[in-house]
Amino acid sequence: MDLIDKAQTSDQLKRVLAEQFQLQDWESDPRAAILLDLYFYTMQFSREHNFTREQSSAFFAIVRDTHEACVETPLPNVEECYHYLTELLFCHAIRRPPFSIDLFSQEQLALISDYVVNTYFRHFKLYKYAFTPQVRLDISLSYVGLPEPEPAAELGEVGDSVKVPVSPVEEEEAESGTTAPSESPTAPLREYISAQLCQELAQLRLAMEEQLRASEEQFNTKLALLEKTSTSPKGGGRGHRK
Repeated sequence: MDLIDKAQTSDQLKRVLAEQFQLQDWESDPRAAILLDLYFYTMQFSREHNFTREQSSAFFAIVRDTHEACVETPLPNVEECYHYLTELLFCHAIRRPPFSIDLFSQEQLALISDYVVNTYFRHFKLYKYAFTPQVRLDISLSYVGLPEPEPAAELGEVGDSVKVPVSPVEEEEAESGTTAPSESPTAPLREYISAQLCQELAQLRLAMEEQLRASEEQFNTKLALLEKTSTSPKGGGRGHRK
């Protein structure tokens, strides 16, 4: 915090944050640039609202821990992350030693909650996309009761000519150009499996789209409720100490 407090300009603050959190390659690394912006605007918010050193440090740690909880899994966990954020905020707003401390007032708690929701959680999916690996499904099929396909090397070396005995009927068909197409005995099985697989994938895609749509609607509802709560008149003063 001493180095951060000494930084007077925006460029100095960014340089200090990049050095402290090993983000020197932010100009070429998109992830480092995103993290640097997150940390920079967090400190700018602390300065704009005249937070003390302890408050600035705690607020910075809350934002960083929330981000780490977001990117620890590629699966959707917005509800868990928001619940974790509220726990961290209340641990720094209620005096109940040794479990929590009243570091922030009620007004500051509302300001911090509005800021994190309107900046971080509104772009939650973008942070998730940028910092977590994409989940892909690879399917490998093995047919029970069917012989294993022989490698090409076992059939003959490259360049060797292998003579296969041909029946007179096949010679006549080859000469006349009316060779009947030979159908593989496993073709119906493969077609059936492909049809079933396409049907299952379509159902899975629909289920995932419905789940994502429901999660997005639930998240938007929570955001609207939180914005409505934040715009309502707040009670003044700090909480009573026990």
